[in-house]
Amino acid sequence: MRDRPDRPSGRPGGRPEWLSGDLRDRRRLSSARLRARPGWPSGRLRDRLPPGSGRFRPWSRSVWGSRLAWGLVASAVVAALTLTFVLSGPSTTSAVAAPRPLVIESGSTPVPLDRLADRAAAEAAADGAARLRKGTHVQSWSLGMSDDKPPITLPEERIVRWRPDGSHTELVVATDPRRPGRPVLSDEDGAPRLVDDRHVLLDQTYPPSWSDAPPESPPPHDPARLRAYLMEAQSIDTLTTPELLDATATLLDHWTLGARESAVLARLLAGAEGLRPAGQVTDRLGRRGQAYVNDSRGVRRMLIMDPATGAVLGLESTLRSPDPEYGVEKGAVMSYSAWMR
Repeated sequence: MRDRPDRPSGRPGGRPEWLSGDLRDRRRLSSARLRARPGWPSGRLRDRLPPGSGRFRPWSRSVWGSRLAWGLVASAVVAALTLTFVLSGPSTTSAVAAPRPLVIESGSTPVPLDRLADRAAAEAAADGAARLRKGTHVQSWSLGMSDDKPPITLPEERIVRWRPDGSHTELVVATDPRRPGRPVLSDEDGAPRLVDDRHVLLDQTYPPSWSDAPPESPPPHDPARLRAYLMEAQSIDTLTTPELLDATATLLDHWTLGARESAVLARLLAGAEGLRPAGQVTDRLGRRGQAYVNDSRGVRRMLIMDPATGAVLGLESTLRSPDPEYGVEKGAVMSYSAWMR
């Protein structure tokens, strides 16, 4: 019988509930809560949030079918800077100002996804092609939202490594590669505070787990089977384009894809309706990529892929309309993840 791996039910290191446990489980919980609300999804950001006690809660991509229940505000800079002033005084360098949305380079030529999938297939057939590895290395920026506090940006880096005996380690640190060495805003105890760059939020070893249920099992090497795998991983019966992007993020939060797996994923993405080529971008880690954009349910999602290998580099979600009640303007970046090998 297929089973899900057991996870500790407590809060490691005294971290709030929304930062504990498996990332996919956090997305599913948030999504389930929101789908239970009458009229989901509504156009108001407040109506997209689960009820709570006023603690900060992360923006969840799964609510809109778009990794990690993490995101960031790009336009609510005034609110963010105000929070920095309150936390640290006027002499401290800002630690929470978020980056602007990624911008397509003027004059760049969009590359159709089917052509990129062909490049990925050629890369997979080459000698010395990258191999699949369980675990992940991801940098993300998270929008923490509260009923009674301004939204805040929570940048984190997460490294998961699996061992031959089925156990694995997880290291999460507060860091922002755009401002190396500067203080970083974190939320370990339900209230924001500044911590040192590279401050350890979680350093834990988990016991062996041998689940063969997606996404713990290796992804298949066929687009149709990969589609079914991703639907099972997300516990859904359909796979719209926003849901496909969310499922892609779930996959990359568990696996570092090899060239063969990236080629299969690129082929699946090439068949996604409404995912259009937009041109070249430079991601927040300085990598050049091709951008593919989908607009759905009030959110614009931008998928960034390596133009030579077809590997997914990042995923960004931005709001298409403002929500003054939360100080979030049109174009605010709600989530961004950058995956690395």
